Amino acid sequence: MKSITEFANFTLNQGLKTKAALEAEGKAPEEIQQGLGTAFKYEGDKLKYFINALDVAGQNQDNLKRVLVMSLSEGENVPSKATKVEELHYVPEFHVTLKPAAAAQDAKGGRGGKKGGRRGGEDKKGSPWGLSPEEKAAKKGKGAPAKAKTN
Repeated sequence: MKSITEFANFTLNQGLKTKAALEAEGKAPEEIQQGLGTAFKYEGDKLKYFINALDVAGQNQDNLKRVLVMSLSEGENVPSKATKVEELHYVPEFHVTLKPAAAAQDAKGGRGGKKGGRRGGEDKKGSPWGLSPEEKAAKKGKGAPAKAKTN
């Protein structure tokens, strides 16, 4: 694989806008190509690569990072989404989007539940300092503490 050139997303977006404006004026394809060459200061092969990269960018605008122009040797695998024009391959490269962190935590195994251990007021207990003596007695099943009998 031999990289010939690349075009950044910003340049491609500007090129698509310029091309659309020239088409809206009713220009012929040769005049559009010449207008793009003048606007972006490309000529010769670089202009030809840019025009073809604009076509690829128009088809793959979501999360596009850049378009690589490359030639492949015999026996090399063609990258996915690559478009072959003449003998060159135009490969769109995309921004990688990460999944939200919350989704990654849900997929994790383990105990689950809250993180960070005990925190005041967040657990089932009414007090951040633990159970009151009455609550402890009720939990043990003794009920309320009985008063001593006096006879």
